[in-house]
Amino acid sequence: MASISALGIGSGMDLNGLLDQLAAAERQKLQPITQQKQLQQAKISAYGRIENALSSFQEAAAKLNKAATFQGVASTASGSAVTVAASPTAPIGTYTVNVLDRAEAYSVATTGVADQNANLGGGNLSFTLGNGDTLDVAIDPEQSSLVDIRNAINNANGGVQASIVNDGSGTPYRLVMSSTATGTDAGITNIDFGALGGELTLDLATEQEAQNAMLNVNGINITSQSNRVEGAIQGVTLDLQEQGSSTVSITRDAELTETAIKEFVEKYNNLQTVIGDLTRFGGEGGTNGSLLGDSTLRTVQSRMRSIMGSGVEDGNMRMLRDVGIDLGLDGKLTLNESKLAELAGSNMTDLATFFAGTSAEGGLSGKIDVSIKQLLQDNGPIKNTTKGLQDSMRRLDDRFMRMEESIDKTIDRFRTQFARLDSMVANMNSTSMYLTQQFDILNAQLGRN
Repeated sequence: MASISALGIGSGMDLNGLLDQLAAAERQKLQPITQQKQLQQAKISAYGRIENALSSFQEAAAKLNKAATFQGVASTASGSAVTVAASPTAPIGTYTVNVLDRAEAYSVATTGVADQNANLGGGNLSFTLGNGDTLDVAIDPEQSSLVDIRNAINNANGGVQASIVNDGSGTPYRLVMSSTATGTDAGITNIDFGALGGELTLDLATEQEAQNAMLNVNGINITSQSNRVEGAIQGVTLDLQEQGSSTVSITRDAELTETAIKEFVEKYNNLQTVIGDLTRFGGEGGTNGSLLGDSTLRTVQSRMRSIMGSGVEDGNMRMLRDVGIDLGLDGKLTLNESKLAELAGSNMTDLATFFAGTSAEGGLSGKIDVSIKQLLQDNGPIKNTTKGLQDSMRRLDDRFMRMEESIDKTIDRFRTQFARLDSMVANMNSTSMYLTQQFDILNAQLGRN
């Protein structure tokens, strides 16, 4: 008899459907493993959230462990004589700045030539600067037009720049040469055209002498080669805009400190929110957090609470409440912004001592940094727990694979048995039909109905 290509064809029974039901029942054995994998993966993801929240809080705390966070300054200048920028080293105070003269660059033009592209003859063009430096520019006779000379000067990058001006006369093209920087040191004190002297001469009526800036700061006269003056006031850069007087004010920038402390509170509260979400108790019919009752997370919680609750040992401010921060029963921080603003305006030194301390690990921020580093290090509790979960996931994957193989073998065995059953029933049906036919024939021969 030919082999049966599909179950149930020979017997007329729904063996394929029965096999599918058996397969579905067998695959239910995988469900507990799948659920365990989902649980482990949820815990791994939860620890990823904890790590991110801890890292964000660590970064916020690190800003408060820098002296610069408590040394910010703001600078303003009245009037339009100067603009001002101050560094953290600038002393707090008010300064009167009188701009007497702005620095100017040297400039002079040649007499005109009729054709800016006509060769003027080769030679050596020489410049002497106010600081004693010299610049020699060789001019090729075949490339000695006014345009070529201009390009050669500019390509030399020696403190002199050149351009061509058209004055609209019969010999309109003039070569204008100027120093690239202001002040007498950068000014041009001598120009020697050499062999080109027969074609190019200076028009001294166009000469603009180099000039240094002159200013007075709180009665002290100061000379500067440029209009950007650094060091006239410690840590302050003055840009001279015009002659006149300005009052420069350097004040403490409390906003920088306040912003850093607000971020510190925000990131700590975010950490507590993440912990609360992962440890929530769903109650009857609710969903528990993925790390409810987890010992590693309890370690994180206890360390953070201990640091935030114990404060620091040095300085006039020892506890969070001294700097306007209250630690609530829910573990979150509440910032009294009015008190913080008052402290930042009048007691910045004590604020700095509380957060930054006298050493990298002495203040509250340093203690937080040390603790979080221990929690996040490669052999720390979070990494070790995560590694254990990942190892468990690999073992579950192996179990899942072995179980799948076992189920596949069971289904194959059922399929084989069903095929044999189908063939046997088909044979029995065929025999039954044959016997029925023979009995019908015999009855007909015997005249039986």
